[in-house]
Amino acid sequence: MLKLRGRGAILVGTKRVGGVVAHRLAREGVNLAIVYRSSQQEAERLNEEVAGLTERTTLIGGDLSDEGDVARIVRTASDGLGDLSFVVNLAAGFPRNPFETLDGAAWDAAMSFAKGNYLLNVHAARVMMENEGPTKGHIVQFSDWAAWETPYKDYLPYLTAKAAIDFMTRSFAVELADAGILVNAIAPGPTMRPPEISESSWQRDVLDKTPLKRESSAEDMAEIIVGLLSSESITGQVIRVDSGRHLAGPGVD
Repeated sequence: MLKLRGRGAILVGTKRVGGVVAHRLAREGVNLAIVYRSSQQEAERLNEEVAGLTERTTLIGGDLSDEGDVARIVRTASDGLGDLSFVVNLAAGFPRNPFETLDGAAWDAAMSFAKGNYLLNVHAARVMMENEGPTKGHIVQFSDWAAWETPYKDYLPYLTAKAAIDFMTRSFAVELADAGILVNAIAPGPTMRPPEISESSWQRDVLDKTPLKRESSAEDMAEIIVGLLSSESITGQVIRVDSGRHLAGPGVD
């Protein structure tokens, strides 16, 4: 098992679930490079909250769909933390696109997140390859419970992008195995009610369709990530944390 304390991690997508993950990693002594694109104020607040829990933190703005930005983010994180062993990437939008609104722009917007995962994995892995030991690093991506065989309506570009991340998890795990870099993913179900959805609708239309009748736990996800980053023999896995939502299927009437 890897010791986490003192190792450096790039953490992307730190709103909501990402904030829970940031606090959990910081309590383990993981040094954090918190990356944001547009949510600078939220990222600054999170950085202030976790700064006292671990030795080093740094805040980096950038766009993961821009390869120049990705190279700069990875370089800045590695220099600022003194180590880069981990990437945890939760970044994603959740755009609703009913069929009648589908166009090229909807596709491009969704797939930019898959591209960002790809670019960050490539550039970060090249830095991790220089680390010592048989296990040189670990990448954790975020998918969606419905990105396998159970898609739901009105989110075709989004779920296609998440399916790409599923496949990248396995492909990067194969590509990077010889380098001692492990790659896994978390596939959440409904987690932390979005503000635009009422409590009654969240319960009736979302949670009541999950076998456990409750939200997926951000704390569970954070604990699983800690376990994955510590592991030295788990790679190529997509782990559903969805309160059993996938067992119920897409819920099409």
